[in-house]
Amino acid sequence: MSGGLLWGIALGLVMAAGVWLIVTAQPWGWRPSLEERIEPQLRHHVPASRLLADGRATSTPWGTWGRLLGPSLAGATRGLQRLSPAGESLTLKLQAAGSELSVMDFRAQQVLCAVIATAAGTVLSVLLTLAGAVPVVSGVALVVAAGLSGYVLRDQMLTWAVARRRTAILTEFPSVAELFALSVGAGESATGAMERIVRSARGEMAGEFDRTLADVRAGASLSSALKAMGRRVQLEPVERFIGGILIALDRGTPLADVLRAQAQDVRELGRRELMESAGRKEIQMMVPLVFGILPLTVVFAIFPGLALLRLSF
Repeated sequence: MSGGLLWGIALGLVMAAGVWLIVTAQPWGWRPSLEERIEPQLRHHVPASRLLADGRATSTPWGTWGRLLGPSLAGATRGLQRLSPAGESLTLKLQAAGSELSVMDFRAQQVLCAVIATAAGTVLSVLLTLAGAVPVVSGVALVVAAGLSGYVLRDQMLTWAVARRRTAILTEFPSVAELFALSVGAGESATGAMERIVRSARGEMAGEFDRTLADVRAGASLSSALKAMGRRVQLEPVERFIGGILIALDRGTPLADVLRAQAQDVRELGRRELMESAGRKEIQMMVPLVFGILPLTVVFAIFPGLALLRLSF
């Protein structure tokens, strides 16, 4: 296939995309929406002057390109949200990763990753096709695969972030639980113990307690703030710890004794997980030993005998 034909196909695709954008953006029939029909009949406040509006609200990190591509990106994000909703599960996943992004923001990032990967795949496909390395069908398949890879990669990055954060929380949790128990045993309340943890500790667990204290200061009860923390973290040891605190607060049992028992359980859980991890590592070490070191040892042991047999013949 000649280079002129490829350029013609590329320009035709660009023209078709432009025509499609023009056609889809046309208000066919100029039919007003329901909001536009009833708005003149409603009494509403007089809008303030546009000179007093904050101009930074409309600015984007991408400058002019961000303002030009903003409507198209928003439309693609809404379409992707309709095709793959998963709003509640994605919200929980974003909370588990400690991200401040909303579902729509994450979908927008997925669209951007897919667009960037598609553009890179298109450039690579055109270069390979012009060089005659791959046919046109394989180039199109490469472009589609690149776009899907960019979309899936952003979701996989979120999964990796969730795994890293959960590992950090499980590592910090025993020490934080011990500090919580010691603070309550010294006479402080549960809120005071959390404030002490926020002041003296660093890490993911301290950040979660800081958010819990912010919810309490905003007017939420301590039980609802702790339950929200459990929903964000989504780890069984932390949920059991929060459940023990809530039961102690509801039934009036001594909180210090409950927290000491909970901290001891957390220590035992960490010890069991360490032993299980050591067992898994031991099994994994058998793979290079059996398939790498042992055959090499056998070769070194047998080779001198084979050499002597060859010399005797």
